[in-house]
Amino acid sequence: MSQSPRHGTVPFWTLLLSSVALVVVTACGGSSNPLADEPYDATDVGLAGGAGDGQKADPGRPVEVTAEGGDRITDVTVTDASGRRVKGDLDADGSRWRSTGALSAGVRYTVRVSTEDEDGAQGRRTMDFETSRANRVLRVAFGPQNGTYGVGQPITAELSEPVQDPAARAVVERTLKVESEPAVQGSWYWVDNKTLHYRPQEYWPAHATIDVRATLEGIKVGSGLYGGPVKGVRLTTGDRVEAVTDASAHYMTVLKNGQELRSIPVTTGKPGYATRNGVKVVLGQEAFVRMRGTSIGISEGSSDAYDLPVYWATRVTWSGEYVHAAPWSEGSQGADNVSHGCTGMSTANAKWFFDNVRVGDIVKVVGSAGATMTPFDNGFGDWNMPWKQWREGSALTAGKREGTGPADTARLRPRI
Repeated sequence: MSQSPRHGTVPFWTLLLSSVALVVVTACGGSSNPLADEPYDATDVGLAGGAGDGQKADPGRPVEVTAEGGDRITDVTVTDASGRRVKGDLDADGSRWRSTGALSAGVRYTVRVSTEDEDGAQGRRTMDFETSRANRVLRVAFGPQNGTYGVGQPITAELSEPVQDPAARAVVERTLKVESEPAVQGSWYWVDNKTLHYRPQEYWPAHATIDVRATLEGIKVGSGLYGGPVKGVRLTTGDRVEAVTDASAHYMTVLKNGQELRSIPVTTGKPGYATRNGVKVVLGQEAFVRMRGTSIGISEGSSDAYDLPVYWATRVTWSGEYVHAAPWSEGSQGADNVSHGCTGMSTANAKWFFDNVRVGDIVKVVGSAGATMTPFDNGFGDWNMPWKQWREGSALTAGKREGTGPADTARLRPRI
């Protein structure tokens, strides 16, 4: 006959728990395992390489952690305030750890060291050191300024000092961050030793937010050259506005988010002054500008000479190509090309165009006898470079081409 636990019989599960408890107490009660003890203060561990005794370390030299008195180093971490870790190598015998990654200038580091003594007891020590500030500082100025732009607006980065070495360029480029919402694929292109442009594979999305920043400060770029603080920018884009001029048909079609807003009769550059083909980006707008032929090399006595007050002028090249009011050529607009390179239209149409575009909007010309707009030396012709070629201009792209691109800015030469 079975008995109830109430009558003195101890259940099996109670005996099992008692046995487990006994084992746990026995395992935890002893001190023969050194791993169970609290880590001791590893006072025999110190810093070398100019980082000890309150001295500021030279960021160009490696920092060392050494152990004496029989202790053996088992692990070292060196991090800055943002959590970036410095790489290093530990000697096989545990006597020394030496940094192999570059230190930043003007930065405080925290060193955490784990050790082991001859009996296997674990030691810990935390130390701090600071690196000295750089004598030469590389600064970056992003462009354009904070604001709203058209979907064709590239991002620019102007460096305070030239950077030629490919490895140094890669260091700089890795710190330049561009993030957009919605996200798009993009890349930097080294225009020359001091100038970079950034663009997506296609135009920016309409109504996007673009944040541009850098993590360059304190980073070693080259011998004696370290990154300085960089001010970021935030851009937004408006509607996708594109003005497409067919120079052979003498008409401009203005699109907004893919929908046609207006078809405008125009005149473009005549033979010898043909308007540039390709994609340009609006650089600025002037309600009034005086245009003179002498600014583009036309002598005052020439039959091509001109000196005119011009209204509602939207600039698309630094050398003086505009979209503007040209009431003197209304008889040719929609029928013939008679200008010195600009796109002319009636005053009413020029005012409408002026009011409906912004800096960064796209102005594209097709069907002209002129050459294609160059990418960098006369405004923003960035979109005329194929994406594959653009990607090769990045210092982070394998197989990039050698050399630098054009850097000189063209003179401001208004045309009509």
